[in-house]
Parts: sequence; structure tokens; C-alpha cells
Amino acid sequence: MAEKKRKASWEGKEYSFFRHEKCESFPCHATTDPENFNCLFCYCPLYALKDKCGGNFVYNAEGIKDCSNCMVPHKRENYGYIIGKFEDILEITKMPPSDKPEAK
Repeated sequence: MAEKKRKASWEGKEYSFFRHEKCESFPCHATTDPENFNCLFCYCPLYALKDKCGGNFVYNAEGIKDCSNCMVPHKRENYGYIIGKFEDILEITKMPPSDKPEAK
């Protein structure tokens, strides 16, 4: 017998989805599903992860990450994926050991 998949704790919660239809840029990416377009992560927190973000991006001629074709932060079902990447974000933002103040 197939085991029933458990629902993630955030699924169906108000804090995991926000659609800002009155935004001047809504939707900021082309979509066929505006009802499920999530604006919660308007500026993607995964941008700083460079090629480890898991999104659909390219680097332009100047070496700038172009995420205009990426829908990862804008899909309702990707909230858990984004939140799950915060450990990685924390790692890249830590102070280098050589810069840490001495403990007193």
C-alpha cells in the first residue's frame, strides 16, 4: 500500500504566499498562472548563492546574473525550497575567521 505523503508544515499557511496584484510590476516575470504568482520573495534571497541557487538563470556578458527567466521564488510551492536554502545563505555571509573579534 502506498504511503500517504505528509503535508509540509508551511503548506496552506498565509505567511508562505503573498500576491501583490496592485504592484506596478505585477507580474514581474511572464507567467501563465498569475493566481499562484508568489511575490513574497520579490528580491530573491537565493541570488547571492550564484550557481548554487537552483534557479533558471544565465550570466550576461558583464558577468552579472540574469534571473529574468527564473520562476523559482515566484511559485507558491517553492516556499519550502527557498527557506531550506537559508543555511547556505548563512554560510556565505559569515564573517571570515581572520576578521572575528577576539573573545573576552
